Amino acid sequence: MAPTTPERTTERGRIRISGFDPDVVASREPLSSWTPELEATEGKGRLEYAWERFKRNRLALFGTGVIVFMVLLAVFARPIELPDSLPVLAGQVIQPFSLAPVSPGTQDLINAHNPPTLENLAAWPPSPLGIFGTDWAGRDLFSRVIYGGRWSLSIGFIAVAVALFIGIPLGSIAGYYGGKIDEAIMRVVDMLYAFPFIVLAIAVIAILGRGYWELVLALVAVGWLPYARIIRGEILSVKENEYVAAAKALGATDRMIIIRHILPNAMAPVIVQATLSVGTIVLAAAALGFIGLGLSPASAEWGVMLNVEQDSIARGRWWAGVFPGLAIFTFVMAINLLGDGVRDAFDPQGDRTGSGGMR
Repeated sequence: MAPTTPERTTERGRIRISGFDPDVVASREPLSSWTPELEATEGKGRLEYAWERFKRNRLALFGTGVIVFMVLLAVFARPIELPDSLPVLAGQVIQPFSLAPVSPGTQDLINAHNPPTLENLAAWPPSPLGIFGTDWAGRDLFSRVIYGGRWSLSIGFIAVAVALFIGIPLGSIAGYYGGKIDEAIMRVVDMLYAFPFIVLAIAVIAILGRGYWELVLALVAVGWLPYARIIRGEILSVKENEYVAAAKALGATDRMIIIRHILPNAMAPVIVQATLSVGTIVLAAAALGFIGLGLSPASAEWGVMLNVEQDSIARGRWWAGVFPGLAIFTFVMAINLLGDGVRDAFDPQGDRTGSGGMR
């Protein structure tokens, strides 16, 4: 059979595709995967997709709710007044509510070591000798536990915030510039990592002394190390992307490149680490308070309460240590649930059902 010759056409430069019917394509139904909901997700960034996945994690939402509840208890435990050092607004009350039945420092030695009771729980506020019992000085444990959240929780959040403020810039400089700057910063990090966390914090407290801000600085001195190392590793990979080279070619400064182009794409692991570190810092502060290196013995910080009541616990007065310990456990567990949810939300290999995918 003789070979057939291709059909000639007067339209030059056109390619004929056999088996292609434009009428069929024009009448085809829209793709099932393209929906108005998917179209609405166009333009979303990484944070939006992470938030969508986070909202589907019930354990993470439960942990967030517990944390918010404990923070509100601490804030509204007793009225908050501005310090006398302010020249104009000294003594002004900015939070007048009081959930604690009595002041956490009110002593009643006659009613020392009263066990917990539910007799007066129906009336609010509860009896000072009520639901959590009293400590060795007759102070209401319920009032001290919810008020002590101001000390423990604020130490955790402030220490992590200051550690981020130190670790992120140092890690960014080390990762972006490299060379001798990277060597100098990372050798300092390695040297501090050679000391156990608590031992280094104890050494700092021994130098600075006891106090609220001294305790925060001691925890910051060792708390910034993981952030510097994590952000350095992320920047080492992110700075090789083409958009960084394009920004350099357009004349952007190094600071602008780091802040606007590199850090937003390298912060996800740091956010996860910071979320989990809040619980670690609260535990470390409680441990330092338990061994007598935290705040003053008169304070209501949870670790200090455990330290003061060591003898009471050994003598069978279980309520003196159970409720402060339960507060620490509850907060740290809630932080871990929240941190796991944040980690799963930022995981690029996570569940993308209904999110439209990761951009």
